[in-house]
Amino acid sequence: MTRLLFRDDAYMREASATVTAITSEGGIVLDQTVFYPTSGGQPGDSGTLEWDGGAIEIATTVKGQGDDIVLVPAEPAPLPSVGASVAQALNWDRRYGHMRIHTALHLLSVVNPLPVSGGAITADKGRLDFDMPNGPEDKAGLEADLNRLIKCDMDVSAEWITDAELDAKPDLVKTMSVQPPRGGGKIRLVRIGVGKEVADLQPCGGTHVSNTAEIGVARLGKIEKKGRRNRRVYLHLD
Repeated sequence: MTRLLFRDDAYMREASATVTAITSEGGIVLDQTVFYPTSGGQPGDSGTLEWDGGAIEIATTVKGQGDDIVLVPAEPAPLPSVGASVAQALNWDRRYGHMRIHTALHLLSVVNPLPVSGGAITADKGRLDFDMPNGPEDKAGLEADLNRLIKCDMDVSAEWITDAELDAKPDLVKTMSVQPPRGGGKIRLVRIGVGKEVADLQPCGGTHVSNTAEIGVARLGKIEKKGRRNRRVYLHLD
């Protein structure tokens, strides 16, 4: 089981760890990690691992067996041994881009309050697929509403509820294609805003900025028809 340091502090860029396993494919499992694994449309983190006598580039990070997180080397190279102490460091600019985009997409789902059927994130743009038979009538107005929310300087925080509490509040789940992970007895919620000024509250395991002001200026790109009821809305950050 890998302890998820990024869940406690998304801004942690470096950490020490101990190698607990090497997978048959050459992936590296640590006892704790700052590397986020590919999930929910957010790509796995990249970065570096260093240890006494060696170093390696990490291309991406994925979920392994059980609760393991697997760091995937960029190319074949000597690996640290099981039990070795390592220093892990994120490709921070890439991760921070994911955090800004991910938070902005949450707000996009607020100003366009329709069921979400899919999504994807990169370091400088993202997209949401909406269950929306027709495109928005006022794209410029939608973009203006989004940027007004961003400029509200709302804090972003996380909290936990039980499976039963989520079952009692099914409207919290906006995504049609990805359901919140269950089995552990509790589900993580991401809240944007506080008190009566909450803009969004939904299950999410990804990484986010701590305040919407960090997002900057958002721009809506092309809107594609991807099916009879599906519209794909692209979002860019300047």
